[in-house]
Amino acid sequence: MLKSGIGKDKKRRISTNVKNAFFVAALGSAALLAACATQEAPKPEPAPPPRAEPAPAPAPVAKPEPKKPAIVNLASTELFEFNKATLTTEARAKLDSEVIAKLKDIGSLRYIIVNGHADRLGSAQYNQKLSEKRAEAVRAYIASKGADSSKIETLGFGKTLQIKSCPDQKDRKALIECLSPNRRVVVEIQGTPK
Repeated sequence: MLKSGIGKDKKRRISTNVKNAFFVAALGSAALLAACATQEAPKPEPAPPPRAEPAPAPAPVAKPEPKKPAIVNLASTELFEFNKATLTTEARAKLDSEVIAKLKDIGSLRYIIVNGHADRLGSAQYNQKLSEKRAEAVRAYIASKGADSSKIETLGFGKTLQIKSCPDQKDRKALIECLSPNRRVVVEIQGTPK
């Protein structure tokens, strides 16, 4: 009896071929899977860097206050004898204690102004020149003690700024003694303290 047109041998061959085809397909699939397994998965896009927040402002550090210029007004009275522009020994000692000592406390000197004065006795012109000479005598003394002479300015006020008034007297010597505070120098120092 004849079965449908395919024989046993042929069926076996077809079955073997189909099995082989499945085997090859399975191997191919396995190889494909193996190849995919060894490949790295694509990395995700890196996240954008976080926005840098501005750093908080540093807390203000308390700065020491800058040293303010110091103005030292010194009125040295009775520095001169009547009708003289020469410093007495007492006048030099007074300048040392009142002016030179203060200069040692000044770190940065801006200027020194020396104002000379005279008493009211004598003419205006004479007393003007005398007051200028007195201011110059003090300037020279301060410079000799180490002050920068280029920063020392002198002015003469003559008899215009009296600080003590005395009644006219018959005793001229007593009047001269009474007016002695007017024969003075005022020294103004401006600079930054140390």
